[in-house]
Amino acid sequence: MEELQKGLSDKGLTLSPVPEKGRCLFTTRDFSPGEVIIWEEPYVSVPNKSSAKCEWCFVSTNLKKCSACHVVYYCGNTCQKSDWKLHKVECQALSKVDKERIKSLTPTVRLMVKLYLRKKLQDEKVIPATVLDNFSLVESLVSHMTDIDEKQLVLYAQMANLVNLILQWPEISIKEIAEKFSKFSCNAHTICDAELKPLGTGLYPVVSIINHSCLPNSVLIFEGRMAVVRAVQHIPKGTEVLISYIEMAGSTATRQKALREQYFFSCTCIRCIKLGQNDDIQESAVLEGYRCKDKRCSGFLLRDSGNKGFRCQLCGLFRDKEEIKIIVNEIETISEKASFSLSNGHKKDASVMYKMIEKLQQKLCHQFSVNLMRTRENLLKILMELQDWKEALKYCRLTIPVYKRVYPECHPLLGLQYYTCGKLEWWLGETEEAYRSLAKAAEILRITHGTNTNFMKELFVKLEEARGEFSYKISSKEEEND
Repeated sequence: MEELQKGLSDKGLTLSPVPEKGRCLFTTRDFSPGEVIIWEEPYVSVPNKSSAKCEWCFVSTNLKKCSACHVVYYCGNTCQKSDWKLHKVECQALSKVDKERIKSLTPTVRLMVKLYLRKKLQDEKVIPATVLDNFSLVESLVSHMTDIDEKQLVLYAQMANLVNLILQWPEISIKEIAEKFSKFSCNAHTICDAELKPLGTGLYPVVSIINHSCLPNSVLIFEGRMAVVRAVQHIPKGTEVLISYIEMAGSTATRQKALREQYFFSCTCIRCIKLGQNDDIQESAVLEGYRCKDKRCSGFLLRDSGNKGFRCQLCGLFRDKEEIKIIVNEIETISEKASFSLSNGHKKDASVMYKMIEKLQQKLCHQFSVNLMRTRENLLKILMELQDWKEALKYCRLTIPVYKRVYPECHPLLGLQYYTCGKLEWWLGETEEAYRSLAKAAEILRITHGTNTNFMKELFVKLEEARGEFSYKISSKEEEND
């Protein structure tokens, strides 16, 4: 603990215990918006199985499979050499496992195997250990074993058996490995690219100390495998560093449910303490409830005292429960068909069905509905894959007002949605709109993502191109008018 404190103090941070929260990370100096609070390489990491990726840097190009274990890929000699000390021993262990078991090897099981192998290599001083990079930091993470149901415990035991079979180390027990899996569940992070698309999973013991808030002062972004925590607002000295663990677009009740199920705690941030209050009930009804039957009214509905339907809180109009049920069932039926079409690669059919869902949701949901937003996100993604840029832009623009409502004003998802909007406008020749959207994207993402990554450099280039073309068009018009 003392060594960890010393390592953190050099970064302007300190650990302090807080009742009912445990260890918390506090600042010992002021941090400005966009400033890096802490960065950490993973103790162990693995790419996900959606497609082949380099084991070290997670890219998907120029890959070659390890000729011995046939599990791991590398994009070149540099990454292979960087990972060699650990993969050398992992490769030997995996090579002894029969092919059928190798096929069913999940990233989580591989992560556990790599965890024990890295500990062994650090114990043997093959891989150096530091105050901010050692197995004792993993040991100190919370497991919540007593909160896990029996079904999950059985799954952890089965996974632990497979790890035991791969390692063949009699000194570690199934129970010990199962407890580590529980720690993964609460502490492992999904590694994403700059556009927040999942690439893999990593264990970051120091970053895992940072607690959750539904109104965080910091954000976690990945640069390659490296976890980078940046301030999204001014953080004064002596303030707890807080990030969000979950998707923030949802009611307080929805967020609390997600936190209890995944992390076994209830949030008490300034957003969540309003649970059940009038403002919170209204916001929940807008985000996840139903709209007034009168299209001209922007009111939201609450359940009527007779429990036969819902009443608009703005104009008083009653909406029958059975009418709502019919529309909900129709949406569910079409959604199943749309998902089936999409999974079978029938994107045009899926886009038609999602548009049908959107029309039904417009009858049923408030304009700021999260469900309606999700449908439009699906349409945006499908239409971009179909290269229908005009339609894609229409749905992208429709999501922006909802993003502005459900996310803090400096949130990476809002910045990325402006970025997508700007790209579509640029492709369609809407230069003025593209410049404005890209400028809004850059304003947010320079804080959340920094300024030195390839992604941000490309964004700044696009912004300058849009600015140049926009300025040229304005000057041309002025010359014509002279």
